[in-house]
Amino acid sequence: MANLSTLVGFLVIIFFNVFAPASSASHPVEWSLGKDYSSLATGKSFAVGDTIVFNYGAGHTVDEVSESDYKSCTLGNAISSDSSGTTSIALKTSGPHYFICGIPGHCTGGMKLSVTVPAASSGGSTGDGTTDKNTPVQDGKTTPSEGKKASPSASGTAVLKPLDALVVTCVVALLYALALS
Repeated sequence: MANLSTLVGFLVIIFFNVFAPASSASHPVEWSLGKDYSSLATGKSFAVGDTIVFNYGAGHTVDEVSESDYKSCTLGNAISSDSSGTTSIALKTSGPHYFICGIPGHCTGGMKLSVTVPAASSGGSTGDGTTDKNTPVQDGKTTPSEGKKASPSASGTAVLKPLDALVVTCVVALLYALALS
């Protein structure tokens, strides 16, 4: 019986390690006038679950806005707004996300950022802020990649699909059970 409870405990640990969500990344942004945010997202990989952390002093806001409000720097229609000095935005969905400073003149002065989160089924990140299908560029538009080869993940480690992980878990459990007997 002790061997069975050890096996069950082992399987539970493996299950939660294999099927636990991948760790998310935090992307710090120093939010102030005079910075070039159009190139900030270039070379960075964003994924669903990542967080952008805006750090700024008094006299600024972080407003998440629509694409049209981003392009025209229209104020007053924010999806969300914060002026706390440290704003954490969780990237919960794939696609483009648009941020501006809601203080008059700041967005037109360059305080605007757009990032594109690739869809999970896009084939993976190449590790340079692009996917094997699309390259994010300024204003949330994408263009096809040319000659870019996708790697398994941004960190260079293999990523298991759920079915593959289940098979690996079963094989390891079987080997462990055989070793116990």
